[in-house]
Amino acid sequence: MSNSWGSLHALWQSEHVADRLRQAHPDLHVELVPMSTRGDEVLDRSLAAIGGKGLFLKELELAMLRGEADCAVHSLKDVPMELDAPFALPAMLTRHDPADGFVSNLYASLDALPIGARVGTSSLRRQAQLRALRPDLELLDLRGNVNTRLAKLDNGGYDAIVLAVAGLERLGLGNRIVARLQPPQWLPAPAQGAVAVECDGGNAALMALFAGLDDAATRACVEAERAMNRALHGSCHVPVAAIAQWQGQDLHLQGLVGSASDGRAVRADAVGPASDPEVLGQRVAKMLLDAGAGELLNV
Repeated sequence: MSNSWGSLHALWQSEHVADRLRQAHPDLHVELVPMSTRGDEVLDRSLAAIGGKGLFLKELELAMLRGEADCAVHSLKDVPMELDAPFALPAMLTRHDPADGFVSNLYASLDALPIGARVGTSSLRRQAQLRALRPDLELLDLRGNVNTRLAKLDNGGYDAIVLAVAGLERLGLGNRIVARLQPPQWLPAPAQGAVAVECDGGNAALMALFAGLDDAATRACVEAERAMNRALHGSCHVPVAAIAQWQGQDLHLQGLVGSASDGRAVRADAVGPASDPEVLGQRVAKMLLDAGAGELLNV
């Protein structure tokens, strides 16, 4: 089992999946294979500039093809909308809190920041929503693992930073969150907070091994979000946000396409059967495009 171990969070995810596997299959020998990818090592440029989130995944896929690992563990929000053959996602584990967290040592909320405050994030999606809500802020690039980013905040480089709630809470750092940024005002990345296992989809034994770890409720939500993103041809180069939430037996999907340069944004939402999340995702994507999202996507 491999993961990009440039961060404690990636290690947490791998150990979490390994523990779940051991619980489900007590006689199974599970070995963690540490790997470092170029995305972990190049920290002086934005992720979009060095190849995007798929950079992490491709290097781990090559390791699987070489037989160095049987599977890889990912933050699902970092997994491209389309996987190359022969790879598949047999398990999407129960989703953690998908919200973003506002982290600051001085200010209690985004609204409380003074004019011109310095906010750190390398996410174009977060930048777009920050510019829409607070066009006066100075947005600064922020790379590195969770502890590195927090250290940069603590050293006075930023007045606030925005990080995923899931990553902070999994590392026991939930106390650093001073406010949760949540729908409908703020939308997370598609599939944020969910962990996925990737393996050779043609290997029936591996697929069956991980099937027991799959959470149907999580899969329905993230498949709707990813279907929307796929229909928009979204990537880390485009600020796309989405969140699907259960509403009885249905899903309520909210989507956003924004502009990191000026904060323009197009929003849409719809409710549809949880039994067909793909159709719901495509429907919201069409609503976004009909509302003018294409102009932002082509910037």
